Amino acid sequence: MTQRVDLTTVMDRLAIDEVVSGYAAAVDDGDWAGYRALFTPSGRADYSSAGGVEGPAAEVADWLAQTMELFPVRQHLIVNRVIRLEDRGGWPGDSAEVRADFLNPMRLAAGPGDTGTAPNFVAAGRYSFALARTPDGWRLTGVTVHEKWRRMSA
Repeated sequence: MTQRVDLTTVMDRLAIDEVVSGYAAAVDDGDWAGYRALFTPSGRADYSSAGGVEGPAAEVADWLAQTMELFPVRQHLIVNRVIRLEDRGGWPGDSAEVRADFLNPMRLAAGPGDTGTAPNFVAAGRYSFALARTPDGWRLTGVTVHEKWRRMSA
């Protein structure tokens, strides 16, 4: 492999990592326009393993916007990222897959007069991200949540 290919691969990996981090930040910040912008026009998301919906990313964003009102404080931690770039005979291709573990602590919405005693909710598992290189950079073609466990605490 040449230095030029190596540099392209490194740049692709950094750009893909930025999309994955942008995904977490968009959900945590409730930036649903930003969430939609991370996907290709035909991109899909699947939250069914966590009791959610599966479908076109724009529709899932609408569902998330409504559902996340239950959790005004949320913080995704996406770790152990394994990025697999399409290999076209030693040259980077235009698709990639990322497998990454997540830990997602959230605070449930407080009721009237609550003084910070609303319970915490934590979910964890693994994401599968599928990405494609587009004229606008790397974009998600699919996100699947594989929830492994969840817990509620006071």
